[in-house]
Amino acid sequence: MKIGVLASQGSFAEHIAILKKLGVESVAVRLPEDLEGVNGLIIPGGESTTISKMMAHYQLTDIIKDRAKNGLPIWGTCAGMIMLADEVPDSTVEPLGLMKIAVRRNAFGRQKESFETKLAISELGKKPFPAVFIRAPLIEGIIGDVEVLARLDDGTVVAARQGKLLVSSFHPELTDDLRFHRYFLGMVTSENKAN
Repeated sequence: MKIGVLASQGSFAEHIAILKKLGVESVAVRLPEDLEGVNGLIIPGGESTTISKMMAHYQLTDIIKDRAKNGLPIWGTCAGMIMLADEVPDSTVEPLGLMKIAVRRNAFGRQKESFETKLAISELGKKPFPAVFIRAPLIEGIIGDVEVLARLDDGTVVAARQGKLLVSSFHPELTDDLRFHRYFLGMVTSENKAN
């Protein structure tokens, strides 16, 4: 199994480090040819406007859309969630439009409003998951058949799945808890068995 991590900008090195801890081969994706042979893709947190522009500049947008439509599992964390969304009410970002969610950028405020909390995520077991929110987006609308995986205490949706697509508002790559990465790898393995 080989996992690609979009390396245009943002916290890609942290995801690659966790994949290494889990003994999984990874590749930093900067150009379309870097996607050859990958079984799954992570779009990391960072600055979504920059990620959007870099993806367009390096001609990654259409190939990622095509691979997703052909079953490539993709996980978007923070800015990555924005990129996977169908609707983003911000003209500076051109999302991939793959997942039937509406996402609001910087929904919790500026950097100083960043916070950590523990989330109940039944798919990861009984132990709460440590979630790090940094200038995080939130899911403010679900348009299609999307499974909610986690909510804040006030009901705000912060993690979801639609088939082979996974999103989280927070940054699992900034914790020592590897369960969210294992969950995504399980999605990838399941996809590989199906093919």
